[in-house]
Amino acid sequence: MKHRLVKSLLLLLTVLFTGVNPLSSQTLSQEPIQLNGNRFVTLCIMIRTTPWEVSRDVKLHPRDESEWHKLEGVKALREAFAKNNPNGRLTWGFTLNALEDQRENYRQIREYVVECHKKYGDEVSYFPGYFPAMYLPREQINREMSEAIQLISDMVGNGYRPQSIIGGFLSADNLKYLSEKENIHVAHAVIWSQHNIDGGGADGSPSYPFYPSTEHFCKPAQGKEDFIDCVNLDGWTLDFICARQSGSNGHGIEGFNSRRGIGPIETYTGWGLELGQREVMHTTAIHFDKGMELNGFGWITNIWEAQLVYEMGKDLICDAMSMWVTGIKEKWPDTHFVSFGEFGEIWRKVHPDNDWNYRFEERGSGLGDSYNNLEIKWFMNKEFRLALLRDWHKNTPAKVIDFTRYDIPAQEPDDPTPEHPTKDWSLINKINQKGLRPQDKPRLLEEMDADDRALIAKYYPELFE
Repeated sequence: MKHRLVKSLLLLLTVLFTGVNPLSSQTLSQEPIQLNGNRFVTLCIMIRTTPWEVSRDVKLHPRDESEWHKLEGVKALREAFAKNNPNGRLTWGFTLNALEDQRENYRQIREYVVECHKKYGDEVSYFPGYFPAMYLPREQINREMSEAIQLISDMVGNGYRPQSIIGGFLSADNLKYLSEKENIHVAHAVIWSQHNIDGGGADGSPSYPFYPSTEHFCKPAQGKEDFIDCVNLDGWTLDFICARQSGSNGHGIEGFNSRRGIGPIETYTGWGLELGQREVMHTTAIHFDKGMELNGFGWITNIWEAQLVYEMGKDLICDAMSMWVTGIKEKWPDTHFVSFGEFGEIWRKVHPDNDWNYRFEERGSGLGDSYNNLEIKWFMNKEFRLALLRDWHKNTPAKVIDFTRYDIPAQEPDDPTPEHPTKDWSLINKINQKGLRPQDKPRLLEEMDADDRALIAKYYPELFE
């Protein structure tokens, strides 16, 4: 008892004099948050110097965004997040260039983010520009992750280390490195359903947290032999109806866009505040209403790029942030806004291995290509993912539009280079939701191969009743 009292006193003195809680991003007064029975939102705000800077010297887009990264805009975005959400925590993701840039605006932003860590418990992390796995050898990504983690530790001080890395696409090797060499066990390392967007993609993974296989970062580990102890998290929650598309033909209301859901570019900046908010809330409800009932918890994840404040206008972007957060808090007041690392660690405590079984159901919002006559049901477990689609207005039978087996071998591409990138890291085998191959033609469950039907029935026998 005496030892615990002394330890608690030392911790309290550390917080009082440094403003930092070295144990976690949660305040001392908080009880640990449980996974089951709760709703979670993870948000990352990204700080960069140019788009797609996957390394300090590999910039895939020439646009200089330094003038779009100013303390005023970053601060306004964080304050919009906190407006009706004073206890909310988020993750800040810095590229290497943004961590090292010595211009005054970037120094001010870094100092402000450290203040946010002390005040709110925000996570400060590394963000290697969305697609490092497409352009860089695995060893270089690993090396630069370690460099960035050290820069962040030095910047924040007091022995701080991020709980997660915000990586976009990270290979299985990169995730294994994080787990074994950096003792980091959470990463945003997959962009769910991404295909033919931003020049590439990696469709095929589950959409909720999972432990990846050493064979492929989109594949859940099947056992101890291929298990990587680094939870793989998605970065943007999508409207499942829209996600069936490959690519997009723009962000307008008449077009299709596979990335539509809660991301600000495809909603608020594409459709305006009113329609954008309707689509965002519709997508959120998939997880916080029926999804909560089916899975025992609900999770929404999102990434906002700080330069949007200047590119699209501070009023639009900050109003959108406030509307998004406030709308969630008003409809689901018990929602926890936490960092990526914090959420991943909460999930890990309940799931020491891939013992999860996720289910989702959606009827389209009626906005854009979220067609309100369509009903989609997703089933995801460590051995496969399965999607069924039907026209519920016409009461047509449900057909399989995706059946990705995880119990068969998978292989990632060889190391790419900036000169010879590898754009497609998808895990596609039996039937894929994008419908790009002849074998992807939708079919009834009864038309599936016998061994596929047997595997599905092992988990969901009710589908054959």
